[in-house]
Amino acid sequence: MKIIKRSGVEADFDITKILTAIDKANHEVEEVDRLSSEQIRSIGNYIEDKCKEAERALSVEEIQDIVEDQIMEKKAYKVARKYITYRYKRALVRKSNSTDQQILSLIECNNEEVKQENSNKNSTVNSVQRDYMAGEVSKDITKRFLLPDDIVQAHEQGIIHFHDADYFAQHMHNCDLVNLEDMLQNGTVISGTKIEKPHSFSTACNVATQIVAQVASSQYGGQSISLTHLAPFVQVSRERIRVDVEENFKKAGIEATREQINQVAEERVRKEIKKGVQTIQYQVVTLMTTNGQSPFVTVFMYLGEAENDTEREDLALIIEEVLKQRIQGVKNEAGVWITPAFPKLIYVLEEDNIHEDSKYYYLTELAAKCTAKRMVPDYISEKVMKELKGGDVYTCMGCRSFLTPDRCSDTVGNIANAGNYKEGKHKYYGRFNQGVVTINLVDVALSSGGDFEKFWKIFDERLELCYKALMYRHNRLKGTSSDVAPILWQYGALARLKKGETIDKLLFNGYSTISLGYAGLHECCVYMTGKPHTDPSATPFALQVMQKLNDACATWKAKENIDFSVYGTPLESTTYKFSKCLQKRFGKIKGVTDKNYITNSYHVHVTENIDAFSKLSFESQFQKLSPGGAISYVEVPNMQNNIPAVMAVIRHIYDNIMYAELNTKSDYCQACGYDGEIKIVEDDGKLVWECPNCGNRDQTKMNVARRTCGYIGSQFWNQGRTQEIKERVLHLSNGLYDQDELQQEQKEKALAAK
Repeated sequence: MKIIKRSGVEADFDITKILTAIDKANHEVEEVDRLSSEQIRSIGNYIEDKCKEAERALSVEEIQDIVEDQIMEKKAYKVARKYITYRYKRALVRKSNSTDQQILSLIECNNEEVKQENSNKNSTVNSVQRDYMAGEVSKDITKRFLLPDDIVQAHEQGIIHFHDADYFAQHMHNCDLVNLEDMLQNGTVISGTKIEKPHSFSTACNVATQIVAQVASSQYGGQSISLTHLAPFVQVSRERIRVDVEENFKKAGIEATREQINQVAEERVRKEIKKGVQTIQYQVVTLMTTNGQSPFVTVFMYLGEAENDTEREDLALIIEEVLKQRIQGVKNEAGVWITPAFPKLIYVLEEDNIHEDSKYYYLTELAAKCTAKRMVPDYISEKVMKELKGGDVYTCMGCRSFLTPDRCSDTVGNIANAGNYKEGKHKYYGRFNQGVVTINLVDVALSSGGDFEKFWKIFDERLELCYKALMYRHNRLKGTSSDVAPILWQYGALARLKKGETIDKLLFNGYSTISLGYAGLHECCVYMTGKPHTDPSATPFALQVMQKLNDACATWKAKENIDFSVYGTPLESTTYKFSKCLQKRFGKIKGVTDKNYITNSYHVHVTENIDAFSKLSFESQFQKLSPGGAISYVEVPNMQNNIPAVMAVIRHIYDNIMYAELNTKSDYCQACGYDGEIKIVEDDGKLVWECPNCGNRDQTKMNVARRTCGYIGSQFWNQGRTQEIKERVLHLSNGLYDQDELQQEQKEKALAAK
């Protein structure tokens, strides 16, 4: 058995250390008040049994809580007092300098919690260690000085989660939509160097990747760019290439027609597009930001964004090349083509590409092949999004965080001084998210004991706590000078403010958003109603919970003139943390706290048997109530030989849900060359990854890609998330799917539900 020490280091369970601590406390009291040796052995046996039952490594704090409870149960109150006093004194010593051991364990690469905190960070790399070390200092300062005790305690108990405390001490925001158009068309400054408007598509791509890297180093969340902002530079290259081709023909003494010149020029244009896209693909995965990872960047592909027919045609060429290169993948160190984690791709489904007779249907077929092999792109339905976002279509920031529909342009105008601002047109690029605080819905339910009146009362109290925490996030950004991140605030990524000017005006009037996250709707429903939220008798309660979150955000927005928004939290490491906290506070309750994870946002539980089409249709009603960010997924087997089935799911997305993705597997064992699914097996109570072909368990000798929080992760996960991945059921078989039959079936199900 293993335990997690306070430093985060995983160590072997040693009962003698616990018995020694009890014995020391025992000998500090009068003999008449002492525990007998049999009682001490009994406590030791009980603790060993509890550790075995836990099915995960308990922390030292959890074990000490059990020790206290057992001493008290044996009515040895004076011994318990001595034990508690000693524990308190040790806590005071640790608090006086609480970061030393954490940082030392990071340097020695044996901090298990941190190693598995982010599935896209390699914690053995110096740059990542440096970022984590800074993060430990930031968390320590945040907990001791910057946040009040009630928020810190609620965070540590898993009642709420105050996200990204490792960056809170700095004046940094979460995620954004980069105004790439303004920066490319009107110029920018990178590291003190003036960058003027590019004169070719390939140069524009190169500048774009440098912007992405700079932006990633100035914030802690994801960012999104649009291929539409690169499309005009295809025509710039085309015009230059045509002149070159014509001159080359003349120099060679060849009389060429306009058609021949255009044909040769177009071939060279396509080569330039390929070169530019390759630059984006390889630079994004090889660039290292100051936080020790590739930029968390999303690339948006939406034909409807194009300004005119020429731009739309060029945009289609870029999208086609992006999809082809992603299907190919990137080579790992052994020279094998594998699935890269970034950039994430989002493809918009629209009337021009969703029907077999539509002009750009070939792009959607290509996207389906790409999804089947590389898990991207994800899909946004133009039709559904327009219904939910006031007629606008725009990308999310990073993996799922959506801006609220633009109200800023109609009230205060161009407060960011953007060079590409257009009167009367809604603005999304250049806007951002201030941060997230997540409420643990499972804890609200369990704290109520199943009493509905008590549930809503506790819910109100927890929401007020979230509001207080969110205002601390907001107020931490107030007064931030534009000088802290010139690329963001002065040179166009988010604004063109003056040197020394604060960003305050961008925090109000809906220019930016701030997110109320939520997690565990499924478990909350199971505890309160006895049914999962997919059960028709429990669904109304689940929708009521979601509406409550939205009502709170509306109240806060009216009060503060800040766009609070409900956000389906993409739990990564937090799913394990919440689970451990719930088990500690309430024990193991079947169907509620008996897993080492809780369910992300509104999702159907990963073990629930439900088909892909029903799942997406069911979850669509919750996406409407999660306007600040939501994504639905279906788990599928290898679909590379069944593209018609993938297309059936894609068409269903277009008709029924705003934002969704298909999850498959994309693995490679470097030890034996196996390219099937790497399995998760149990070894001495711990879940480990194992090649089913050769038995390799060395994570440094395998490439595993799984989607865990919207992004594809490739650096492995903690035990809670690993269990969740292991228990996922498939929502789609490899059979054939007829779209007309599926639509009829959905109508019949909807009618039956009513």
